[in-house]
Amino acid sequence: MGSNQSVLVWGNCVVLDSQSEHALKRLRSMLTETSGLTSTRLPPERQLADAFGVGRRAIRTALEVLEEEGAVWRKQGRGTFAGRPAALNGSNARKLSEHTNPIEVMDVRIEIEPALARMAAARATPKLIQQLEKLAEKAAQSVDTPEWEQWDAAFHAKIAAASGNQLFIAIMDLIDGIRHNGPWQDFRSRMRSRGRTALSVEQHEAVLNAIRRFHPADAEAAMRRHLTSLRDAVLVELGEPSKQMAPNAKGAENRSEHNQR
Repeated sequence: MGSNQSVLVWGNCVVLDSQSEHALKRLRSMLTETSGLTSTRLPPERQLADAFGVGRRAIRTALEVLEEEGAVWRKQGRGTFAGRPAALNGSNARKLSEHTNPIEVMDVRIEIEPALARMAAARATPKLIQQLEKLAEKAAQSVDTPEWEQWDAAFHAKIAAASGNQLFIAIMDLIDGIRHNGPWQDFRSRMRSRGRTALSVEQHEAVLNAIRRFHPADAEAAMRRHLTSLRDAVLVELGEPSKQMAPNAKGAENRSEHNQR
């Protein structure tokens, strides 16, 4: 029942065959139904293949796409699960969300994510660049806040994963869990506007362009500018005066300019 080829590569785009596309659509629908149920285990591949009327290769291809997007995670010997590992974004994130605030979250992101972008640029592969291009494009094409949040988070998570540093990845997963807690999502929805989204799309492209050029210093600086502008938006929403640059941002900008000379 499976096809001989599940994925076609045309230029920089990955095109799924009809069975894989059908499986991906059905799996997305299944994940939507389990939204909010962290770490719900999906049925085995064989069962999914029978239920969807496709081959197991199509199921594997669809799951690979969803894993790249951060919609599922897999554990050898245990199966495939919806969302992110509960140990990282479950009760720990809920507890922390009660004792921190949006400004603190942005301060931590500004300290960590520029370094992750630098490492991603230093270790970039054609496959990583293609994955980031796809995620950035999906974010740019988002039609509402939930869709934007999904692809924006996946873009940042992919950069974190590219660093290869498991501690950094775990910290980023924890931060993402905090940001997706109910009251926090309401706050972020208020912040989100068409102009803000357009600016973020432009800033994502700047980060991606630096990674395409394998330029760590530029990637670090672009990510820092992106997050600093987000922090300014948080301050405006909270009614506090915007600061031109977050802690350590000025020094990082000066280092980037010095490296380009």
